[in-house]
Amino acid sequence: MLEEKKGFFGRMSQRITDALMMNPTIDEDFFDELEEILITSDIGMETTMKIVDTLRTEVKTNNLTKPEVIKIRLGKIIADTINKGEAQKLSSDYPLVILMIGINGGGKTTSIGKIAYKLKKEGHTVMLAAADTFRAAASEQLQIWGERVGVNVIKHAEGADPSAVIYDAIQSAKAKGMDVLICDTAGRLQNKKNLMDELNKMNKVISREWPEATRENLLVLDATTGKNAVSQVEEFGDVADITGIVLTKLDGTAKGGIVITIADEYDKPVKFVGLGEGIEDLKEFDPVDFANGIFAD
Repeated sequence: MLEEKKGFFGRMSQRITDALMMNPTIDEDFFDELEEILITSDIGMETTMKIVDTLRTEVKTNNLTKPEVIKIRLGKIIADTINKGEAQKLSSDYPLVILMIGINGGGKTTSIGKIAYKLKKEGHTVMLAAADTFRAAASEQLQIWGERVGVNVIKHAEGADPSAVIYDAIQSAKAKGMDVLICDTAGRLQNKKNLMDELNKMNKVISREWPEATRENLLVLDATTGKNAVSQVEEFGDVADITGIVLTKLDGTAKGGIVITIADEYDKPVKFVGLGEGIEDLKEFDPVDFANGIFAD
């Protein structure tokens, strides 16, 4: 995973290394520069100040002067900041219903296919529900992924009631003894109230028809949109109980700092990161591995 992350962390890593090399004395000039580097890497102000203040205290308390040691300490501070423990893992209590939410174009359908592939590879039985009936061709795109992965997709005609799709999918999943049901949802309706109403209706159907099922509501975010992805956490957080984040397109074009902001300022665990276009390019998020990747050579 470190190898794959060198691209998107390259600029941030190099800038921090340069700042250490250009400041023979670790003083306030260095910490001011570090603040600027973190903020311009899409890390929020509140989180940046927390990281820098913690590092400042450790440098002073332990009389740290060597750049290599300071980078190690900084990496640990970042890892501790974003570590959400077991909450970062997808629930392993089955049956499991996963509602995938997020705006159109963020990689939601692709992420559904990749998660389905991962779970099937682990030996679980998986079914997909094409409950995004608002967007043209959404069901067809999910069907393509279903065929690629080798799992069944329950779908209705375009414009059908999304909750009716969920209902039928639950009946089928229960009858076939499925471990996991992954449900696609609309990324945008006419307004926020409509989106909230649809999600609430789906949640009621799931709770009524499959009360024993464990629930996950995963928000899919496109890392390349930077701070716009962060604002989506707020917007979708108003309409759904988000249990985790799937961060897509975390490759050479993304700054990567939004991972830290989301985990810290919004207290949301990042469960998966997408590192490429391949079917196996969705990885479980590891905060230590992620933080170490900032300074990977």
